[in-house]
Amino acid sequence: MNRKQVANRTVSQSTKLAFLKHSQGVRWLLLLMFVLLFYFNLSAHLVPKTYNIQLNEVSASDIRSPTQWVDEKATIKAQEEAAEKEQTVYNIVALRNETLIDQIFQRMEQINQDNQVTLNNKIDIYRTEIPRYYSQFVDTFVRNNATTETYNSTIMEEMNKIVKEQQYTIPEETFYKLPRLNSEQLNEMRTVTRDIVRELMMGEQLREAETARTKVAELVNASSLSDRTQREIVQELARYGLMPNKFADKEASDEARRLAKENAPKVVVNEGDIVVREGEKITQDVYDRLQALGLLQSKRTYWPQLGVLLFSALFALVIYQFTAQSAVLGAVGGKMNYSNSQLLMLWLIFLLNLMMMQIASMIQTQNMPFVGYLAPVAMGGMLIMLLLDFHLAMVSSVVFAIIGSIMFNMRQDQIFDFQYGFAILVVSFTAIFSLYRASQRSTILKSAIMVCLFGSVAVLALLMVGEMPERSVVLYSVASVFGSGLVTAILVIGLMPFFEVSFGILSALKLVELSNPNHPLLRKLLTETPGTYHHSVMVGNLSEAAAESIGANGLLCRVGSFYHDIGKTKRPSYFIENQTNIENPHDSIEPKLSKSIIIAHARDGVEMLKAHNIPKPLRDIAEQHHGTTFLKYFYHKATKLAEEEGVEPDFTEDDFRYPGPKAQSKEAAIVGIADCVEAAVRSLRNPTMEHVESMINKIIKGRLEDNQFNECDLTMKELDKIAQTLKETVIGIFHSRIEYPEDVKPKERLA
Repeated sequence: MNRKQVANRTVSQSTKLAFLKHSQGVRWLLLLMFVLLFYFNLSAHLVPKTYNIQLNEVSASDIRSPTQWVDEKATIKAQEEAAEKEQTVYNIVALRNETLIDQIFQRMEQINQDNQVTLNNKIDIYRTEIPRYYSQFVDTFVRNNATTETYNSTIMEEMNKIVKEQQYTIPEETFYKLPRLNSEQLNEMRTVTRDIVRELMMGEQLREAETARTKVAELVNASSLSDRTQREIVQELARYGLMPNKFADKEASDEARRLAKENAPKVVVNEGDIVVREGEKITQDVYDRLQALGLLQSKRTYWPQLGVLLFSALFALVIYQFTAQSAVLGAVGGKMNYSNSQLLMLWLIFLLNLMMMQIASMIQTQNMPFVGYLAPVAMGGMLIMLLLDFHLAMVSSVVFAIIGSIMFNMRQDQIFDFQYGFAILVVSFTAIFSLYRASQRSTILKSAIMVCLFGSVAVLALLMVGEMPERSVVLYSVASVFGSGLVTAILVIGLMPFFEVSFGILSALKLVELSNPNHPLLRKLLTETPGTYHHSVMVGNLSEAAAESIGANGLLCRVGSFYHDIGKTKRPSYFIENQTNIENPHDSIEPKLSKSIIIAHARDGVEMLKAHNIPKPLRDIAEQHHGTTFLKYFYHKATKLAEEEGVEPDFTEDDFRYPGPKAQSKEAAIVGIADCVEAAVRSLRNPTMEHVESMINKIIKGRLEDNQFNECDLTMKELDKIAQTLKETVIGIFHSRIEYPEDVKPKERLA
C-alpha cells in the first residue's frame, strides 16, 4: 500500500468518524437517551406505584407505603397502652403524728394523777379514749386540709380510709400497765416515743405502716429507757402512733393517664415502610388502608406517567436546544459547536450526578431531611464547566436544581421543594464561577471550599427565614453541605482523567499542565533545538490569538504549537531555525532525501508524542499542521538537477507533498497557518506592514487554493478574521523589526 493509498484510507476513516460525531440521527438518539434518563429518575418520585389486589387474597409481594401517613387504629391502641403503663401518682402527707403522742401522754398524766379514779376505771378510760384520740386526730387533719391547695379532697378521702384501716391495735395487757406509771416515767417515755415516731414518719414514705412498725423494737432497745415495762409500753404506743403517709392521688393519676394518652406519639408509617408483607391475607382493614393510600389499581390511569414524560421531554429539549443553538451563536455567545461524542459525555455526567442525587434521596427521611444537602450536586456543574463549556454548565445547573427540588421534596402537598433547588443553584453556581478559567487542579479543591462556605450560608438563610428548627438539625444541615463539597472535590478529581482519556477531551487544566516547560519533551525541545523551541513559542502566541478571534480553543492551539515540531529533535540540524554558524546539510544531499527528512518530522513527532502519552488532540495538530502541502523548494531543486543531468524526472509533485492528513479541526488548521506565517516573517530582512499583510494573505490564499481546509469547518469569514488577527499579533510581536509606512505620523504609529 503506497503513501497515497494510506492517506486516502486515513481520510476515509476520519470522514466516517466526523459523520458519527455530527450525525443528526445519532443526535436524536442522544436526545431520546436524555428523555429516558430524566423519566426514570423522576418517575420514582412523581408516579405512585399501584397493585392489583383483591379482598381476602394473599399478597404476592411486600407492599411499601408511598407516603408518610398516620395509622389511626394503631395510634389509639398505642394511646391506651401508654395510659395503662402510667404509674399511679402518690402524694406524701405530713401528718405530724408526734402531736397524737403528746395528746395520749398528756391524758395519761392527768388520769394517773387523779387518785379518785380507781385502777379499773383508768384502764377502761385508756381502752376507750386512746382509740378516740386516734380517730379525732385523723378527722381533724382531714377536715383542716380538705380545702387547701396542698391536698385535694380525693387524697384526704384516701388517707382517712387507709389510715383507719391500718390502725394499730394496742394489746389488752398494755392498758393494765399504764395506770401504774408516774409523771417522771411518762415524761421520759413521751420523749422517746415522740423521737421514734418522728424518725420513722419523717425518714420513710410509708404505703404500709407495718413496714415502719417492725423497726420500733430496735429503736426502743437503743433508747435511754432501762425499765422493761417502760420499753414495752413505748413500743406499743409508738406502733400505735405510726400511720401510712403515702397515698394514691386519683385525680393526679387520672390526669397523668390522660396526658400520657394525649402525648403518646402517633403511629407513623414512613415512606418506604412495609404496609403489607408477602403472604399476608388482605383483610377488609388492610384493603381499606391500601385504598386510602392509593395503592390499588381499581381505576388504572396513565396521566402521572404522561406528566413525567412531558417533564423529561422539556428538560431534554432545553439541553438539546442550547447545544443546537451554540453553533449559530458561535463566538458571540462564547459557546461551541457540540459533537455527538461531547453530548454523550454530557449524558454520562448527567447520569452520574442524578445517580448521586438519587442515592441521597433514598437515604433521606422525614426525620433526616438534611441528608438532601449531602448530595454532591455541584459535581455535574464542575465537570461540565471543566470539560465542556461555562454556559452549558450554567444551564445544566438550573436543570439539576429543578430536578433536585423534586427528588428531595418531603412534603406530600406539593411537587417541588425549592429550598433544595435554591441550595443546589447556589453550590452549582459557586463551583462554576470559582472554576472559571481554572489553570491548576488545586483550583478544584479551592472551588470545593467555596462550595462549602456559600452552601452553608444558603442553607442557614433558608432555615432562618422559615420556622427555625432545633439546633441539632441546623448543625447537621451545615455539616451535610460541608460533606457535599468535600465529596464533590474527590469525585471531580477522580472522574476528570476518566473523561479525558475516554473521550479524548483535553481540559484546560490538562492543557496547562502539558504547557509546563519542565515537561520532558519541552525540555528536550529547548535544550536540543532552541531555535525550534523559540519558533514554537511564537507560533503558540500567533495561533492562540487567531483561534480566540473565531471562538476556537485558543489554549489548545497554544499548547499544540509547543509540541507541533517536536519531531525536529531527531534531526535538528536539518531545519533552518537550528542552523546557527553551520552549513546547511541540505546543500550536500539529494532533494529527495531532504524531502524525506523534512516530511519525517511530522511522523516522528506523532510517535514521540504517543510514547509520552500526549493526548490525541495534540498529536493530531502535530500530524496535521502541514496537511498535504507541497515542498516546492525541493521539488524545483530536484527538477533542476534532472534537467542538468539530461534525464526525465521519475517523480511528480505528489511525491514532494506531506502525507497528511489534512487539518481535521479548526485548531490544527490555525496552527498550520501560524507556523507558516511565523517562519515567513522571520525570513524577511526588513518587513513592512504591507509586506506582512500581503504575506499572510498569500499564505492563507495558497492553502485555500491547495484545498488544505476542505476537511475542517473553517469559513471564509473566519479566515478573514484569522488573517486580520495574525497581522495585528505579528506587528505586536515583531514590532521593532517591522517598518511602518512613511506617511504614518509618530502619534498614529503609537496609537
